[in-house]
Amino acid sequence: MTFAKLPLAAALVGVLALTGCQTTDMQMGSQSAKTVATGSAAGSASANASSALERCESPLGTVSLIENQSAGWYTIVTGEYKLPPTSTLLRLLIQQSNCFVVVERGAAGMNAMNRERAIMQSGEMRAGSNFGKGQMVASDYGISPEVIINNSDAGGIGAGLGGIANRGRYSALLGAVGGALQTKEASTMLTLIDNRSGVQIGVSEGSASKTDFGGFLGVAGAGAAGSIGGYSRTAQGKVIAAAFMDSYNQLVVSLRNYKAQTVRGQGLGGGGRLGVDGGAAPSQTYVPSEKPTRRRR
Repeated sequence: MTFAKLPLAAALVGVLALTGCQTTDMQMGSQSAKTVATGSAAGSASANASSALERCESPLGTVSLIENQSAGWYTIVTGEYKLPPTSTLLRLLIQQSNCFVVVERGAAGMNAMNRERAIMQSGEMRAGSNFGKGQMVASDYGISPEVIINNSDAGGIGAGLGGIANRGRYSALLGAVGGALQTKEASTMLTLIDNRSGVQIGVSEGSASKTDFGGFLGVAGAGAAGSIGGYSRTAQGKVIAAAFMDSYNQLVVSLRNYKAQTVRGQGLGGGGRLGVDGGAAPSQTYVPSEKPTRRRR
């Protein structure tokens, strides 16, 4: 019996020790605070990027980020999890990959650019500032992100310990630990659109999962849980970031073997090849083989 008490006692001592640690030394570049989107990018150069990120030898074109801010997933990501827009994450991944050149089309960025042009038009800007017409770069493509599955408690280890908690003298402790272990999952999609034609160029799905042990401190009471409560809120964000990297990697792999879809006949938007009953397909032109003849009465 003494043997069984030792691991549980050691765990509780560790928990109580953490409750007294209110402050720690500042750690710049802390690994525990990072997502899979790490490092930096400047032009085609990058530093400390994730080794798991797919890369291109040269850009395929310019791209802008398109976020549906009225979607339910966007409200959860920015509201419930207090995370920045997904475009913030994707900008770094895309530039580090060197597969596209990112151009600004967000509301805040466009407002800033328009403000500078308004100052120029007012006559208050210095001569030679070169904010005249014809400076902006076109966006060849648009990337639209979406979180399609976001499960903050997929069971797993927690469910197993929860079942054990129904028996034994340490059932209360095991039940609390079981409830604290949560597997967080996320599945995301990226859609690449050609801005000139409106044609979908590519689409990809990605996923990630992570077991969160942070809630274990709840066993020791609110004081312990409160000291690192932020981790439980950012754990889901880290999973979402990993899922988006997986989506982006899948998209890049497909684009390396890209071959444009073609429609025989009049091409894209020419009517298509699917006809309807009682008439020729829209892309086909009916030419009579001979002149109609009149019936004799």
